[in-house]
Amino acid sequence: MGIGNTTASAAITAVMTGLDPLSVVGRGTGIDDTGLGRKKAAILKAISLNAPNRQDPLGVLAAVGGFEIGAIAGTILAAAAHRVPVLVDGFISGAGALIARGLCPPSSEYMIASHLSVEPGHRAVMAELALEPLLDLGMRLGEGTGAALAMMLCDAACRVLDEMATFGEAGVSGA
Repeated sequence: MGIGNTTASAAITAVMTGLDPLSVVGRGTGIDDTGLGRKKAAILKAISLNAPNRQDPLGVLAAVGGFEIGAIAGTILAAAAHRVPVLVDGFISGAGALIARGLCPPSSEYMIASHLSVEPGHRAVMAELALEPLLDLGMRLGEGTGAALAMMLCDAACRVLDEMATFGEAGVSGA
């Protein structure tokens, strides 16, 4: 859990998608209008001062990201290298996924979006990654709860594929 990581996530999202930074900023933990104004100003200033280039994902991470987002990107890359799917859970994980995909485009083939956050930038992340979230429960602060729920769906899907009988195996006529 982090405080302030939706700020870095919004900055990364704006740079990596090319969208207006103000269009991807949300209230995070539920800050008031004054706090939201400071958050927007901080993101605009960070992007302006550091001038990150979306063609350099590590540079974007260094310029406007955070260690936790770098760790998420690294986890996604390690999972992809081992051909293991990974659940992308929420806005901060989505920012890490953008960095991972920027570094290694095929890594997105191993990403499964657990849920859609109410943070405005998360929808932009999902569109950029061409991911369709499994759940849309209006969550803001999931702390992994979207992934915990989505794991059950993924497990059920795998069981259907692996354990469900075919029409022929079940003796269904016309098979």
